[in-house]
Amino acid sequence: MNKSTLKIAVVGATGNVGRVMLNILAERGFNAANVYAVASENSKGKKISFGDDSVLTVEGLNDFDFSTVDVGLFSPGSKISAEFATKAAKAGCVVIDNTSYFRTDPKVPLIIPEVNPEDILDCKNKNIIANPNCAIAPIAIALKPLHDVNPVKRVIVSTYQSVSGAGKAAMEELDQQTRSLFTGTPKPSEKLPRPIAYNLIPHIDNFLESGYTGEENKMRDELKKILDSTIELSATCVRVPVFVGHCSSVHVEFEKPFLVADALEILQNAPGIQVMDADDPLDYATPLDAAGQDDVFISRLRQDVSHKNGLVFWTASDNLRKGAALNAVQILELWLEYKNKKKVA
Repeated sequence: MNKSTLKIAVVGATGNVGRVMLNILAERGFNAANVYAVASENSKGKKISFGDDSVLTVEGLNDFDFSTVDVGLFSPGSKISAEFATKAAKAGCVVIDNTSYFRTDPKVPLIIPEVNPEDILDCKNKNIIANPNCAIAPIAIALKPLHDVNPVKRVIVSTYQSVSGAGKAAMEELDQQTRSLFTGTPKPSEKLPRPIAYNLIPHIDNFLESGYTGEENKMRDELKKILDSTIELSATCVRVPVFVGHCSSVHVEFEKPFLVADALEILQNAPGIQVMDADDPLDYATPLDAAGQDDVFISRLRQDVSHKNGLVFWTASDNLRKGAALNAVQILELWLEYKNKKKVA
């Protein structure tokens, strides 16, 4: 089995992540003839681009026969995945799910190919592989090579997450609210909890009894599952008025002291990472630098003056790519590699 013969259904194809999934599949050499765009009944029959030269007709999710495809890349929302991803998996389709529904299921592997590729063998349990939260993925990628040398004990992180992480409606809300400030016709918040134009909102997902939000809890739980269950993490997640690109300020406590020069060398040689300010502190990463790029950008790496075993760094990444669609396609490629080695069903 190879990229030209593999049959793939992209579920949620008309959404932010689904469209990027289709683009990345085309970029990475998958055959348009074997790719199916699947979405809600409202989108059935619409045309959607696949790369520069091909156009797919959207098929309705309710009637789609998952027994006819090898893999389903799902990004339709948790409630829909809960129903249809399970049905697809039972029909023999390997599901790579981008929603939060399966991430904490102990029988479903949660995969970042640069971090824990061997966990993909656990997909035999349910025929489902989970894709991690778009905010924790870049942090886990940055921590992995450091953790292998000097174990991570504790992480304190603040995230600055673009509106694309909340879907197309949130992106439209930012656009409309920004325009309304110049036209004098206020646009109320519908998708986001407060106005987002020229504002910051320290509120992503629902608040829990602990005072943390669901998003902040997801980051803690997922890092433990992906990297190491002994790592403690506390997060504050903030929505910012940026269309694409998530950033984070990461404070890491290691088991032993870690020299900046040593950490820098490790990160410069790690997969999926670009270190930006090794020689020039003004060469730091922003969402504009990361948008449309596959790598996680790391800058402002420095010693934590508040802890002898601490380092601090800044990450920037395209949340629609490495935080979601690209990681899902890389999981697909990893599964295909293991499939050809007969390590997975």
